[in-house]
Amino acid sequence: MDKAELVKEISKLKQEKNAVILAHNYQTKQVQEIADYLGDSLDLSRRAKELDADILVFAGVQFMAETAKILSPFKKVLIPDKEATCEMADMATVKDILALKKKYPDASVVCYVNTYADVKAICDVCCTSRNAVSVVRGIKNKQIIFVPDKNLGAYVQANVPEKDIILYPGFCYVHNDIKKEQVIEAKKRHPEALFVAHPECSREVLSLADKVASTNGMVKFVRESRAKEFIIGTEVDMVTRLIRENPDKTFYPIANKSICRGMKTISLTDIYNSLLKEQYEIIIPEDIRIKAEKALNEMIKYG
Repeated sequence: MDKAELVKEISKLKQEKNAVILAHNYQTKQVQEIADYLGDSLDLSRRAKELDADILVFAGVQFMAETAKILSPFKKVLIPDKEATCEMADMATVKDILALKKKYPDASVVCYVNTYADVKAICDVCCTSRNAVSVVRGIKNKQIIFVPDKNLGAYVQANVPEKDIILYPGFCYVHNDIKKEQVIEAKKRHPEALFVAHPECSREVLSLADKVASTNGMVKFVRESRAKEFIIGTEVDMVTRLIRENPDKTFYPIANKSICRGMKTISLTDIYNSLLKEQYEIIIPEDIRIKAEKALNEMIKYG
């Protein structure tokens, strides 16, 4: 089928099955356009919980679909491609985190939402890139094990210096590969542009940012800013959304090679097949789901 036929069939299947498509900001233009809701992983999962839908198709990576299932256990959650995984989430293992907890028995474990359900289940509280600073600041313990992103953890440490943060050695290769020299060069090419960076970037890159923000934070900042040009320091398809929603402004991706491989495995055909065959369903053992949900709910207390 061509694109027009796929879009038509997907729309038909959504109506027949009372299904909703959720797509992350890093999805391709075609997938963004077919989505019912577009956003970051946690906002989409929260929205999914409120929707009167029987089936949720999550066009994102595995941990995102898992988070939706944790918060919406009675809905069928599908991921269009079971190979859509997050390489940073893959770095965080239960074995390694339990070893850290044994080494630092008095520490609280803060678990970035970019982790799998079994990891969330052994953490004290989750966080997002948007509220990580607030969560860590709000925890009574001075010592914090921060899992898995060392760059986000370093950003939190800089903003909450009174805490002793033990960094897990994980990272997002998309953001970790953005270098200070690229930012300096981009600023030279576009001297009127503001540089907006994701907190998963390194500290030396963040030190050059005019604004540090999560993906949804970028959407809000750009919409409200009087500036007309922006250099965007995150995955390249974030620019796709920003261009569509702000046609009067100009955007420059920090690097055209800043591509999330896991996100890009999902196509319109995958979404069609997922709806048609109701594949691939996310299944989480209930004991793990309950513990992971507790860590997510704990996060909300801190803002």
